[in-house]
Amino acid sequence: MKKVYLDNAATTAIHPEVISAMMDVLQNDYGNPSSTHSFGRSAKTLLESARKTIAKLLNAQASEIIFTSSATEATNWVLRSAVKDLGIKRIITSKIEHHATLHTVEYLAKEFGIQVEYIAVLPTGNIDYQDLAAKLLVDEFTLVSLMHVNNEIGTILDIKRVSDLCKYAKALFHCDTVQSIGKTSLDVQDLGIDFLVASAHKFHGPKGIGFVYIKKNSMLQPLFYGGEQEKGMRAGTEAVHQVVGMAKALELACANLENDTNYISELKNYCFSQLKKVFSEVKINGENTFYNLLNIQLPLSEEKTSMLLFTLDMKGIAVSRGSACQSGSIKPSHVLAEFLSAEETNKPSLRISFSHFNTKEDIDLLIEALKTV
Repeated sequence: MKKVYLDNAATTAIHPEVISAMMDVLQNDYGNPSSTHSFGRSAKTLLESARKTIAKLLNAQASEIIFTSSATEATNWVLRSAVKDLGIKRIITSKIEHHATLHTVEYLAKEFGIQVEYIAVLPTGNIDYQDLAAKLLVDEFTLVSLMHVNNEIGTILDIKRVSDLCKYAKALFHCDTVQSIGKTSLDVQDLGIDFLVASAHKFHGPKGIGFVYIKKNSMLQPLFYGGEQEKGMRAGTEAVHQVVGMAKALELACANLENDTNYISELKNYCFSQLKKVFSEVKINGENTFYNLLNIQLPLSEEKTSMLLFTLDMKGIAVSRGSACQSGSIKPSHVLAEFLSAEETNKPSLRISFSHFNTKEDIDLLIEALKTV
């Protein structure tokens, strides 16, 4: 049985060239980058070279890139320090964010008594920019936290529009780019973001490594202490092999961006056209969604929902209902629940997400498997 992986929004296969780069570091550059001897200096050179590579791809300064274990850690750090150290009194976000943002904001509200406001979500699955503009009129030191590409439905945030609104209101802007980085061009100088977070395993890099872009002079304070690594901002010996792998993965993704975008867009269009042939009433959840993500509502009974993923898995097909972080939950998607009716939310929905490693044959096998559900 051929296995088909169509859950690239959850994680991606590591690129062979990334594995090669990481293996080279593991075998030959095992020094501690904080050590002053030649082994340490060699590791430090690799670390700083990777930092410069990532910074250049984002049009940032190398000093503005800090390595973390994940975007989740980075988001917790940014939001907590913004409240605790920078004096943020209010956070504006939406109810369709990743739980790394939603849960952190909830706890900050309990711990520090900050005000949390949620932007209205339109029936298209996009946020209401007019509602955001209205909320920013309040004279209170505010941070806006919104994701670039929604991880469940793929709706796209107009980052520049949000950053312009934040700039006018003298608010800070934290953007979760986990689903978009490496899949579209991002220029932090042009976009005007204050904080940007990313995880390597979403763009064919290793798990357990990510980074945060912190705009110069933002005055963010460390999340935890213990050493002077990462310019004193993130204590703990850096995982040099993972950092090198992340930089290599992002470099490859950006170098092949145009070809991969065109190829994956064709796969997505092909997938939906084939779905329409079998399920004429299939519906896309969300409008104008990102090119590698397709969230569909199938015209099947609610009873099919619980067994749908299991049935597909038994046939070697890997897809999901939504965020992998919530895969153990039997609750309906919090994202879909925000803009669909209760009846629609309970219907069987699938998140199909593609990469350049996928083929039309993969999609054909998915369609054949769905025919048997």
